[in-house]
Amino acid sequence: MAKEYDFIIVGSGFAGAVIAEQVSSKLNKKVLIVEKRNHIAGNAYDCQDEHGVLIHKYGPHIFHTRSEEVWNYVSQFTDWNIYHHRVLAKIDGIEVPIPFNLNSIYAVFPPEFAGRLAQKLIERFGFGSRVPILKLRESNEPDIAFLAQYVYDRVFLNYTVKQWGVKPEELSPSVTGRVPVVINRDDRYFQDRFQGIPKQGYTKLFERMLDQSNISIMLNTDYRDVINVDLASGDVEVFDRPFNGKLVYTGPVDYFFDYKFGALEYRSLSFKFEHYDTFQYQTTGTVNYPNDYGFTRITEFKHLTLQTISSTTIVKEYPTAYKPGINIPYYPVKNDINAAIYRRYFEESKKYNRIIFVGRLAEYQYYDMDAVVSKALRVFRERLA
Repeated sequence: MAKEYDFIIVGSGFAGAVIAEQVSSKLNKKVLIVEKRNHIAGNAYDCQDEHGVLIHKYGPHIFHTRSEEVWNYVSQFTDWNIYHHRVLAKIDGIEVPIPFNLNSIYAVFPPEFAGRLAQKLIERFGFGSRVPILKLRESNEPDIAFLAQYVYDRVFLNYTVKQWGVKPEELSPSVTGRVPVVINRDDRYFQDRFQGIPKQGYTKLFERMLDQSNISIMLNTDYRDVINVDLASGDVEVFDRPFNGKLVYTGPVDYFFDYKFGALEYRSLSFKFEHYDTFQYQTTGTVNYPNDYGFTRITEFKHLTLQTISSTTIVKEYPTAYKPGINIPYYPVKNDINAAIYRRYFEESKKYNRIIFVGRLAEYQYYDMDAVVSKALRVFRERLA
């Protein structure tokens, strides 16, 4: 049976699905996808709940990109609801736009002081700039220093501790820089040129992408149940027979190597879905709760999907520690210790010519969806085509 396939792909999220589609459509090669879960689409999977509300099972996913190539590629498999995500945060009892911007300043401070702050930010950093909060805290200008401490204390610190289990200073700047103070009045969470939600959902998008005669899919299957990799030689067996094609691996890199250099650290999430017999629960798609409660945010899906049914479903997100085999690794914890561990796995992975590691878990990298698509297309062009 192994001889029937030219490529074996572990995982059916964006990384695995894009490569499978390209291999099938461009090379006319046979592909087997091995997926541990009972569905395709990875964390982007969506479905209707028992009330008919289309929910994102693993938290909200908003597709956004600056890349016309990526947008055009994904658009082959879906039409779009044009949707610009907006996030509010509950701060001292009021809802404030996030990322914190000039509108946020006017929402929480008296007009005269807000105007002075806005002017000083524009003069110091330039209109339209995005300043990481830890950089803003370095300012010696008293008003800017006051603002930086205010945003740090009320918006950033407690949310970060809940989300990551550590203070912001203990994380890589690549993480802390993702939610800056934005010096403009654009309340959109993303400013990318292309933004939207698949009209019929992400799962339908993946179904169309993978609906090819060259592609076979095995669900509910840990890849080790059907694939054996000799880590010393790089030889691969599939269904107990030698496999001479390419293996594309999108799962956790430390798991692939039997944790030989140690386990990489992740943060996980648990979700509490609640349904209400009301048309709308909150005023925007996502509301953050940086300081109150155990959850970090509430998302109401109808804002994203544009459904018009009379009831609504929300989800509360509770960050938690990742426990292998118990829950799902969502966010790599980027710090010096984990970076050193990953570097050893990365060097080890380069020993194999026929095994390719790509995706968030395989590369221990926080990728947005468009970045995963872009990386998968590039890997196909450079290493598989």
